[in-house]
Amino acid sequence: MAEDKDKKIEKKLRLTQKELEAVLKKHDDFICGRKGGIRAQLAHYDLEGLSFANKNLSDADFTGAQLSEVDFTGAKLDRAILYCADLRKANLNGASLVNADLRGASLRGANLVGANMAGIDLREGSLSNAVAKGELKDVQKGIPAVDKGGANLSGANLNGAKMSGAVAIGSDFSDALMKGAKIKRASLKNANFSGTNLENADFTECDLENVILRGAVLAGTAINLSEVSKENLEGALMGAPVGLTIKDLVAPINQLLQIHKTWIDSNGKNGKQFDVSGYDMRGSTGFGGQCLILMKAKGAILYELDFSGAQVQGSDFREADLRRANFSGADMRGANFDKAQLRNANFQNTRMQPVVLSNGHVLATNFSGVSLRHANLAKANLQKVKFRNADLRDVDLRGADLTEADFEGANLEGAQMDPEQKELLKTFREKE
Repeated sequence: MAEDKDKKIEKKLRLTQKELEAVLKKHDDFICGRKGGIRAQLAHYDLEGLSFANKNLSDADFTGAQLSEVDFTGAKLDRAILYCADLRKANLNGASLVNADLRGASLRGANLVGANMAGIDLREGSLSNAVAKGELKDVQKGIPAVDKGGANLSGANLNGAKMSGAVAIGSDFSDALMKGAKIKRASLKNANFSGTNLENADFTECDLENVILRGAVLAGTAINLSEVSKENLEGALMGAPVGLTIKDLVAPINQLLQIHKTWIDSNGKNGKQFDVSGYDMRGSTGFGGQCLILMKAKGAILYELDFSGAQVQGSDFREADLRRANFSGADMRGANFDKAQLRNANFQNTRMQPVVLSNGHVLATNFSGVSLRHANLAKANLQKVKFRNADLRDVDLRGADLTEADFEGANLEGAQMDPEQKELLKTFREKE
């Protein structure tokens, strides 16, 4: 009899998609303050495989729920309680989980690409039920310890996140934002932090066996790098500058930009071309709205700098580090980004179609061989832009003009596109 009672306690209530929709409607009324609204209380429910896509689930309670293979694409789960929930293979692509409680949750194989997880709590947690004899029984006994990690959090916003235990084992944090994250005494074995911003993060007493930190930003990070191989630290940005800095420029930046504008206006007769090739420009205020036509910045470190609304026609950014740079609204016609790093950069509403020079020469914008993963290219003019062999995984191309753009050899896995863009790309692939 006691065993039967235990099984009854462990059994989760199952909802159909139709029944779930009714719950979500009342939750929406609750959020909007409408009469009859009820907060979604889905603790311990079996919701495996159901869809919550683009729903507002803020403050919902999913404690101990079975959410494996659930579709949370674009959903809002701010402050939601997902304590000890089973989220294995769940799709949370682009979801918002700000300040959500995921302590003890299983994320093995979950897709959190581009999710906003600022302030999230991913520390260890356990959930038990009182059984017939008054003992506590682990309700997650079906989830192996190894399944408490291994999620795809590439490009996610994890600023201020809190983690511990085994949640990060084998997880992909590449290109994520993790400023100020606290990951104390966690196992990061085989985790991938390539290109991740870990400024001022705390990795105190973490297991860093086989962890990958290539290209990561480690300024102010509390971490013991003695366990990390040189190979897995290749290209990482520390707090110390790389090479020459803004302090080594011959004059203040504002003065150099004025001299450059004189050079442009006089067709090179007066003034001097703005050249920061090889410089580490971190710490500058950026170049928003500036005239940077034909600027030289080959191999420069321009991480997170602002170029919004700037004129950068024909500029040379080859091999530069422009990750998370903001080019929104800029005129980038004819600029050369060959082999540059542009992951998570913002090119929304930019102009990139070819530019015609005074001598009649046509200059196309070049992104050949670049890494543009997670970049925002929405509503940009990409006519005849060269994307040959570029990494365009998870980019946002919605609303962009792709007329005659060259995608030969480009990787567009996970790219967000409008239906007509997908058809255009399909036609292009067939011609290759």
